[in-house]
This record gives sequence, structure tokens and C-alpha cells, in this order.
Amino acid sequence: MDNIEQRLRALGYTLPPAMKAPAGVKLPFSMVRIVGDRALISGHGPQAPDGTPTAMTGIVGDTLTVQDGYRAAQLTALSILGSLKRSLGSLDRIACWGKIFGMVAAAPDFKEHPNVINGFSDLIIELYGEERGQHSRSAVGMATLPFSIPVEIEGEVFLYPESGIPASPVTNAEVTL
Repeated sequence: MDNIEQRLRALGYTLPPAMKAPAGVKLPFSMVRIVGDRALISGHGPQAPDGTPTAMTGIVGDTLTVQDGYRAAQLTALSILGSLKRSLGSLDRIACWGKIFGMVAAAPDFKEHPNVINGFSDLIIELYGEERGQHSRSAVGMATLPFSIPVEIEGEVFLYPESGIPASPVTNAEVTL
């Protein structure tokens, strides 16, 4: 088992299966697209254990609290990690996290979008450490998101070559991008 997956299990997390689109919805794109030494990550939301995108629904600041949104962002991180695992074969291939764009379905007067998306960032940094897990990020509010999910996150990671996964963690200074 890979190092990152061991950390996930030690923290009590499991990766969800591939997302199952609701009936009548077509998703004609890749959840992860590998381009050279990067993986571009399509928008993901929180998933239920069966892979459906309905783990949590609602509007943060209205029907959901900041804590609910934080948990939705954690579940979204797990959804993204599941897609990356299926595409890369190993979560240890991630050299470092690049840019994250976090969207929160929020009430018009809601102002704590960063606190919601921290659920994603905190989990990624806990798994990968400060050097590899640190990322640039945006956290913005939206009137609605697909399937009534409260959080959607997309992003980009930089990769080690398939044959070049280091035996020990590296620092940003050691990652050549």
C-alpha cells in the first residue's frame, strides 16, 4: 500500500468509487487529465459511499453551517484523491499540489468561504505535509452548484514520473517543475 493511502486509512478515511452521474446526466469529460508532468482535476463535489454526488446538499449559511461546509470540502478532497488514484495508480506520484479553485454554494450574505474550503486544504496538508501539500487557492461563493452540492473543487497537481517516485518525501526546493 502507498504511503498516502496508509495515512488515509490511519486517519479513518476511505476513498469513494468513481462518481456515478444521476440519471439523465451526461459527463463527457475526464475527471483527471494528465498532461506531461501535471494532472488537471475537473470539478469534484462530496460523494456518498456508493459514488453518487449526494453525500451532502444545501446552501452554506442557509441550510448548512460552516462546519457542514468544511466536512463537504473534506469529502470533496476524498473524491478528488479517489479520481487521482484511479488515474495515476498511486497517490505517491503527486510531487506537489499546485492550484486549487474552491466554490461554495452560499447564502448571499455569507462571508466565510475560506473557512469552508479549509476542509480540503487541511486534509491535503495533513496527508502530504507542508512542502508537498501546500497549494495556492481561491475560495469563492456561488448561488448554486450542480446537483445541489455545497462545495465543488477543481485543481492541478504536479507529478513524479511513473518510475521516479522517491522513497522519501521531498521539499519544494527539490521538486523540479
